[in-house]
Amino acid sequence: MYDGVHLGHQKIIQMLNNIAQEVNGESVLLTFYPHPRLVLQPDFPLQMLSTKQEKEVILENNHLDNLIFHPFTKDFSQVSAKDFVVDFLVKKLNVHTLVIGYDHHFGKNREGNFDQLLELSKEYNFNLKKIDEVKEENTAISSTKIRTALKDGDIAYVNKTLGHLYTLTGEVVHGDKIGRTLGFPTANLKLEPYKLIPKDGVYSVEVLVDNQKYLGLLSIGIRETVSNTKEHRVEVNILNFDGDLYGKKITVGLLDYIREEKKFNSLEDLILAMNADKTHALEKYPNY
Repeated sequence: MYDGVHLGHQKIIQMLNNIAQEVNGESVLLTFYPHPRLVLQPDFPLQMLSTKQEKEVILENNHLDNLIFHPFTKDFSQVSAKDFVVDFLVKKLNVHTLVIGYDHHFGKNREGNFDQLLELSKEYNFNLKKIDEVKEENTAISSTKIRTALKDGDIAYVNKTLGHLYTLTGEVVHGDKIGRTLGFPTANLKLEPYKLIPKDGVYSVEVLVDNQKYLGLLSIGIRETVSNTKEHRVEVNILNFDGDLYGKKITVGLLDYIREEKKFNSLEDLILAMNADKTHALEKYPNY
């Protein structure tokens, strides 16, 4: 699935691009949409590091020649590993070299593995390369570990193992406009279903609006100080920005985790904390 397109995934893509250049071929990444769990286990509480659009942007930045999203259906889930290799990789894509991750399994019931691919590569005359695991802090990088770090607010680990900022892309929708009255107008983000929302709290963020980058403060939580609705919100205050954002899609990249969400005794205490958050962001990231 290449969820998040972390450093382990990027190592595969880098080797793929290098080989394609050497043999005067084209690099191709084959992934699936929607996520297999949505088809096979629709009640599973899926949490994705990247939406389809976010994944496309990250993969484009990794200089692939071709990106294929193959529709994942129940019928497709029944295709055997051998049939997948023969019918899709060999006959349709004319594969020259297949590059896979160290723990890759595929096909019906995940029956396909490196040993089977090795036999098939000899039978159907293509090269096979396996990438060793990529480690951080002596453990293999994985989407699962990155999800756990996001829920813990460990943004330093997340961004280091992703090799890029963790992003939230969403449409700006109307909120209750309380932030304006406090001197911190916020854009209320509507995110795609299944997107993993990080730990509640306040973050320094990079905000991309119409291809222009700004510094901002992201607040995730239920805003107990100003609201009794208990509605979970993802809101961003864009520093040094003045404009109408309603209906626009913007992308927020997490820079660091500043503090946990808390209920303040008064609006004055809340405003003091928000000004401290702003000072933190401006001093730590002066180049925006």
